Amino acid sequence: MVPGMTTDSLPRQLARTRRFTLGAPVLPTVSADGATVLFLRSRGGTDPLGCLWALDTASGAERLIADPAALGSSTGIAAYATDAAGSLAVFALGGALWLADVSAGTVRAVPAAGPSEDPRLDPAGRRIAYVSGGALRVTAVDGTDDRVLAEPEAEDVAYGLAEYVAAEEMYRDRGHWWSPDGTALLVTRMDERAVTRWFLADPTDPQHPPRAIRYPLAGTANAEVTLWLLHLDGRRTEVRWDRAAFEYLTAAGWDGHGPYAAVQSRDQRTVRTLAVEPDGATRVLAEQRDEHWVELLPGLPARTAGGALVDSADVGDTRHLTVDGEPVTPAGLQLRAVLGVEEEGVLFTASEDPAETHLWTYTPGVGVRRLSDGPGLHTGVRRGGTLVLTTRSPDGCTTVLREGAAPLPLASHAEPPVLTARPELLRLGPLGLRAALYLPSGHRPGDGPLPVLLDPYGGPAMQRVTTGGQWFGLVSQWFADQGFAVLVVDGRGTPGRGPRWEKSIYGDKAGPALEDQISGLHEIARLRPGLLDLGRVGIRGWSYGGFLAALAVLRRPDIFHAASAGAAPTDHRLYDTHWQERFLGHPDEHPEHYDSCDLITEAPKLTRPLLLIQGLADDNVYPVHTLRLSAALLAAGRPHEVLPLRGTGHRPTDEATVENLLQHELGFLKRSLGV
Repeated sequence: MVPGMTTDSLPRQLARTRRFTLGAPVLPTVSADGATVLFLRSRGGTDPLGCLWALDTASGAERLIADPAALGSSTGIAAYATDAAGSLAVFALGGALWLADVSAGTVRAVPAAGPSEDPRLDPAGRRIAYVSGGALRVTAVDGTDDRVLAEPEAEDVAYGLAEYVAAEEMYRDRGHWWSPDGTALLVTRMDERAVTRWFLADPTDPQHPPRAIRYPLAGTANAEVTLWLLHLDGRRTEVRWDRAAFEYLTAAGWDGHGPYAAVQSRDQRTVRTLAVEPDGATRVLAEQRDEHWVELLPGLPARTAGGALVDSADVGDTRHLTVDGEPVTPAGLQLRAVLGVEEEGVLFTASEDPAETHLWTYTPGVGVRRLSDGPGLHTGVRRGGTLVLTTRSPDGCTTVLREGAAPLPLASHAEPPVLTARPELLRLGPLGLRAALYLPSGHRPGDGPLPVLLDPYGGPAMQRVTTGGQWFGLVSQWFADQGFAVLVVDGRGTPGRGPRWEKSIYGDKAGPALEDQISGLHEIARLRPGLLDLGRVGIRGWSYGGFLAALAVLRRPDIFHAASAGAAPTDHRLYDTHWQERFLGHPDEHPEHYDSCDLITEAPKLTRPLLLIQGLADDNVYPVHTLRLSAALLAAGRPHEVLPLRGTGHRPTDEATVENLLQHELGFLKRSLGV
C-alpha cells in the first residue's frame, strides 16, 4: 500500500491513474532486426502525457525519443506508426505532424496542409500519408511535395478513415494502407450522408450549440464504404465487389501478394476474403458462413510470406486458427486474436481456460507452441528474433525476450493500487458458470450473513472473471470491503468459452444473461450456507451491465432488491447496426427480439429502488436511453433516481466525479438494502 493512502482513496486513484494505465508501457513495436523496441509510456503513474521511448535489446538501455511537453504540447502521444525497418516513427500531436528518427533520437515537425489524423509512413520511410479535413494527403518526410490524393466531394464524405461501426465493432480502426513499394495506397471512401444524424447537447450550457453526430441506428442506413487504389502518379481505380450483398468492409491491407479485403453481409452470416487485382476486380480467396453470425477477430485475415491465408473457423465448439482453410489448432483451444505473421509463422492469443489468455505460435511442421506461462492475460509482439511479452495480472509485467540473452523488463511507472483484490474463482452449477466471489478484508467464517452485491458485465465482448487483475476487480473488492459479499458471474454470451456458448444468446440478450446471474447467486448460497443474506441483494453495472442491473429489478424483484444502472442501453433499437443486428437481427425482420429486450416497455413493473446514471456527453450509449426510461417510469408512477453527469462520456474520467460517483452508488445501495 502506498504510504498515507487508505482503501477509501481507491475511487479517486482510479481516475487519477486512468484506471492504472498511466506510466505503464503500451503499444510496443519491434524493429525489423529485433534490435530496438519502441513503445509509449508516460513519465509517472499520474502523468497523462504519453512519450515515445526506445529500448536497445542488446544493452537494455532506454532512450526518450519524443516528449510532448518538450514539443510544446499539452496532450500526449496516443499512437504512432513506423516504416518497415522501424527506424522512423510518425505521430500526430495536437493536429501537428511529427517525425522521429529512432537511431538519432531526434524529432522534428513535418509541415502539413492542416490538422493531421492517422499519419502512416510508407514502408521505405520516404513519404507520409495522412488525413486532413477528410482528404487523404501525401507528403515527403521533409515536408515537400505535399499533395492531395483524394478530396471529399461533399460534406460527410471522407477518405482514409474508418467509419463508426468499423472502429467500434469490427477492429478496423484505419482507412488507408501503403503498397510495399510505396507507390500507391489502398484507401477507403466513407460517405455518411444517408446515416441518421443525432445531436448531442450540453443542457448545463444552453448557449453552446449541440454537436451533430452521424450514428447508424439498428435497422437504418450504414455509411457507404468503398475502396480505392490511389497511385502517387494520380491514377485512381475503384475496387469492385458485390456491395449490395456485402456492405460491410471488415478488414483490408496490402502485403507482398497484393491488396486484399474482407467483406461481410448485412446479416453478418457470411464473410468473404477478397484478393484485389490491379484493375480493381476482386476474386474470392475464402468464404465463411454461420447460421447466427461470423465472429470477427483482431488481426484477421492475414497472409504468410508464402501466400497462405491465415483466418479462423468455428468447428463444433472450438474457434480454430486456420491456414489455407485447414484448422491448425486443437479442439478446446479458443482463438482470441492474431497478433502477427512473420515468414510462415503465426503469433496469436488463445484460451484453454476462459479465465486465462496465453500467447501461442504456429509454425508449419512444428505445430502450435505456448510461449507464456502462469495465470493472467498474456499478449505480445515478435519480430527479428525479439519477443515482447506483456502479462496482465496482479503482478504482471512486460518483458523483452531474445534468444541467448537474459530477459529485459520494460519498466512500468504505473501506480500500485491502494488495495489488493482477493477474488475466489469458482465454477458454478450445471453450466459451469465462471464466477468470482469477493468478501470483505478480514472476513471470517461465522461472521454472519452478508448483504449481496452482484457486479456483472455479463454480456458479449467482455469477461469479468479472469486471472488478469483488471481494475474492475479492484472496484468489486472495494465494494466488498464496505460490507458486501460481491459476486461476479460471466454468463452465456461472454467470450472465451467457444462459439456455442457465445452464440446461445442469439435473439435474446436479456433472458439467458439474467437467468445465469440468478443461477450463480443461488449456487453460491447452496455451496456456502449462512454466507449470503438473500433478503438483501443488490446489483450494479455499467453499459450492458447497467442494462442487466435494471432488467434484474424490473423482472425479478423477488430476488433483486435494488439496482444501480450506469449508461444502460434501454431500447436496443437506439444502438448501432453492426453490434445490435449481430445478436438480434434486423429490427424490421425480428421486431420480437428487440421487444424482448426493451426496458422501457417494462417500466411499469418497477417495485424496487433503481438508480440510473448517465453521462450527458456519452456518444456510445446516448442520454436518450436513460431519459426515455426515466420518463416511462415517471408516467407509470414508479419512483426512481437519476444521476446526470455533466460533460461525461461513456466512462467518467474526472477525479472528483469518479470518486463521488462510487460513493454515491455505495450510499444508494446501503440505504436501499438497509445495510
